[in-house]
Amino acid sequence: MSDSVRMSETNGQTARPRLRTKQYEGLGEIYGPIVVVEGVNDVAYDEAVDVILPDGGLRRGRVLRASEKNVVVEVWGGTAGLERAATRVRFAGESLQMPVAADMLGRVFNGLGEPLDGIAPPVAEARRDVNGAPINPTRREYPRDLIVTGISAIDAMNTLIRGQKLPIFSASGLPHNDLAAQIARQAHLSGSDEEFAVILVAMGVKHDDAEFFRQSFDESGALSSTAMFLNLADDPPMERIIAPRVALTLAEFLAYERDMHVLVIMTDMTNYGEALRELASQRGEVPSRKGYPGYLYSDLASLYERTGTLRGHKGSITQVPILTMPSDDINHPIPDLTGYITEGQIVLSRELFRHGVYPCINVLPSLSRLMKDGIGEGYTRADHPGIANQLYAAYAHVQEVRSLAAVIGDEELSEVDKRYLALGEAFERRFVAQGRNEARSIEATLDLGWAVASLLPPEELTRVSEAEIAAHYVASTEARG
Repeated sequence: MSDSVRMSETNGQTARPRLRTKQYEGLGEIYGPIVVVEGVNDVAYDEAVDVILPDGGLRRGRVLRASEKNVVVEVWGGTAGLERAATRVRFAGESLQMPVAADMLGRVFNGLGEPLDGIAPPVAEARRDVNGAPINPTRREYPRDLIVTGISAIDAMNTLIRGQKLPIFSASGLPHNDLAAQIARQAHLSGSDEEFAVILVAMGVKHDDAEFFRQSFDESGALSSTAMFLNLADDPPMERIIAPRVALTLAEFLAYERDMHVLVIMTDMTNYGEALRELASQRGEVPSRKGYPGYLYSDLASLYERTGTLRGHKGSITQVPILTMPSDDINHPIPDLTGYITEGQIVLSRELFRHGVYPCINVLPSLSRLMKDGIGEGYTRADHPGIANQLYAAYAHVQEVRSLAAVIGDEELSEVDKRYLALGEAFERRFVAQGRNEARSIEATLDLGWAVASLLPPEELTRVSEAEIAAHYVASTEARG
């Protein structure tokens, strides 16, 4: 990463010098994914560690705590099979370094960046610290250009902006994996021929979900511009802590050294949080909300904030973290803290899912805080802000009318209210709902939005101008479909 990216370099600080590689034989203690090495000195926090098994096998880890008497090491591959007397520990003298290369696109790796596709590792162009480096805030540029996903409920109502952090809040049983795969397949830059890449990191996913991602990208041809990092459900939980950092390290290399625009999709952040809670419990830390460590906010921020556009660099990193809300609770610590760090959220609805609507995006609690600066004339279409506001306001009123109809019956509603009910049905079935392989252009999405809004009489369209009504209002039943 160049000097302008690293805050430490721009502030004139120097990196910690590399220590001499040291090796020790024998472990003082083993508990859970943690080992204690005694009699170690001159070792630093977060230093990379190789744990060498008696049979010669190698597992990787990092230093969690260092003192004059002992060192606590987190072993990502787990501690099964380790023998206290015969196990050797080698300290690298630096934090974990990852080889990165543009040729990693089109490949599948595990959570530690090791190939899973049976092909030799790509030739490294550079080695980078998996923890990244703090981005100097004064070097950031405000995100404005959009990424088109081909999904109407996102592109029109919750637009994804290049350099944004826009999480998806889902729940158990909802089709967030289908949505993640569709976004990864269809996402592209609007009005630009610059290089675009997707990095998918899946944490704690089942084998069939991992195979679904592989087949989806392979069959669509999207795999050639995608790098996948898979941590399976039966892989060591501690590997989930390093997997997103490995993926983001590649993203930073592609964005800031190869001038590519990179979309990073991370699923499922709840599994990441569970691994972090397990590690904190093994370390004997005092728990915070629901047993999660007190530093959960800062830990999540260390991942989410590795995103953005920087002055002097053509590339960018955009993040779409996906998390399942335990018990559908949006106030659970992981979605709650994620919402504070990121710039909005897309919320999936169990009720829409039960009614057969895919993608089951509930636009009312969803929000893209950067949307207003990346749409409209010069970006999408001049009428985009107006029709998006109009659809949101109308659909919000639909919920009130549905509640009223549940009490007095549809027959007792006014003609205007009946039109609102028709709009609500059309909005869900025609605008929000679309095929899993259907990619709509921005123009098609906005035209469809106008067709749905035109189910109301013109005098009800209060969020758009008269000129926009004259230009886009669909008067005939046939045009509305």
